[in-house]
Parts: sequence; C-alpha cells; structure tokens
Amino acid sequence: MTAATANTVSLSWYEASARQRIEALVDAGSFAEFIGPEQREMSPHLAIFDLPEQFDDGIVVGRGRLEGSPVLVAAQEGRFMGGAFGEVHGAKLTGLLRAARTLNQDVLILFDTGGVRLQEANAGELAISEIIRAVVEARRAGVNVIGLIGGRAGCYGGGSLIAGSCSRLVVSEQGRISVSGPEVIETNKGVEEFDSRDRALVWRTMGGKHRYLIGGADTFVDDEALAFRQAAIDALTIRGDCGVAVLEAEQKRLERRLQRFGASKDAVEIWQALGVGQPADIPSLSTDAFLRAANNRENADGAR
Repeated sequence: MTAATANTVSLSWYEASARQRIEALVDAGSFAEFIGPEQREMSPHLAIFDLPEQFDDGIVVGRGRLEGSPVLVAAQEGRFMGGAFGEVHGAKLTGLLRAARTLNQDVLILFDTGGVRLQEANAGELAISEIIRAVVEARRAGVNVIGLIGGRAGCYGGGSLIAGSCSRLVVSEQGRISVSGPEVIETNKGVEEFDSRDRALVWRTMGGKHRYLIGGADTFVDDEALAFRQAAIDALTIRGDCGVAVLEAEQKRLERRLQRFGASKDAVEIWQALGVGQPADIPSLSTDAFLRAANNRENADGAR
C-alpha cells in the first residue's frame, strides 16, 4: 500500500472536500493545480446578487499521477453553491478537457453538483454545452474521461448530462444522478408526484444502487476514497470508441430502457422486473451483498 492510500483508507468520499478527494485519489505529492485560488479567477456575476465568492469558483483543476501514470483531474466543491456551474467554473473544466485532447492524457472528473447556478443561468447553460462538446471531442481523440460520483450534492442537472457523456462512471450508494432534482420535480409536479422530503424515495429513485442496477453507472463502490481510487485505476485500463455508431447504440439502449421500465411507479418494481431477489431489501444491503444481488439480475442492457 502506498503512502497516499495508507492515509485515506477510512476517508469518506461523501464527507470529504474537493481538495481532500484529489489528495486521496492521486499519488502522494503528485498534484499540481492549474488556475489556483491565488489567481482569484472568480465569477463576475455573484457580487451583483450580493452572494459570497470563492477564489477557485468551486472547482479545482490540475494534473497529477495515478499509479505513476499522468492524469488530469477536476473536482467540484459541493459546499460552495452546491457545486453549481457558472461561467468561470465551467470554463476551467472546459479548458482542462481541451488540454487533455492536446496532451493525450486521461481525465478524472469528481462530480459534486446541483446543476447550473440560477444567478448565472445563461452562462452556466452555455458552459454545460461547451463541456459536453469538449468531453466528446476528447473521447473521439482517444482520451478516457472517467466520472466519479459520491459527493454531498450528487450529480444533478447539467452535471448529469456531462456525466452521461463520460467514458465510464463510478458511483457509491451516496451518489445520486438525475437531470431534475427532488425539489425541482416536486415544485413542478407536486408532492403527490414526488415528495422531496422522503429521503428513502430519493435514494431509491436517484441513488447509486439504482443507477448501477439499471445500467446507468459502470462501477459501484463503498463510500471510501481508497475504493474510488482503485475503481479509477481499473476504469482507465478500459478503452472504448466514441464514434457515431456508439452514440446511436446508446440512443437505442436508452429507448429500450424507457420501453421496459417507463410504466414503473417505483424503483422496487424495476428491481423486481430485473429479477433481483428480495428487491425491497436492496437499500439496506451492504456493498458486498448488494453486488452479489446485482450480479444475479437479468441483463440491464449495459451502462455504456
């Protein structure tokens, strides 16, 4: 075990900050930050609304090594504005992805976001589009873009669209992935449709176990930094294409999933349809027990 992993065995990915996650993920002492807090590249919009600013605008980007191999890393800070995307926040990630294509170095994105900042709506939405384009261009150039999801804010809104564009996704039980967040659904459709205060419902519908079971994530891990590190190492060994044929196949896969499960009223119904034994027990299972149950399910039609 390396010095880096020895110090992070028990570190909770969910509880850690963006910088703690990076430190736990890459080889000890290997990370060099780009556009760090000392440069004070902050949002030009937040002061208008009398909102607090952060010197790194809620995202840390830079270069490090993973098992000796060079990687580019971006980590969102969910404790600052829910990790939401704004103009500067998005530009830092877009720039990193473009650099990855030029340098031919793989990218790790540590998602922790509620989506786009309402105060920077247009700039934030444009940033999401630019990031997705940069992800696809990097992948078509042969770069792996791996998403790691297990933070406090989850991976919502535009962040979930970016995650869906990644080469592979690693998720923990605490990770949540959804285009619309619980409060957004409740606000637009009413509490009868979705009760955002029902945490069990939120986790059944959007949590890591459900996303893994239906093929929305490739790897499921414990809420430990060491587990995420090993999953990232493994994910980077898998190479895949990102041509038109792959995108068309992904579209058809999503259509099949909608046809198969679109009428289901609850995630438990989906798990039952997948042939998972004792589906109601899934939320309470340990990681090992959950993965055994998941391995016995019917074909979930693959994550990618």
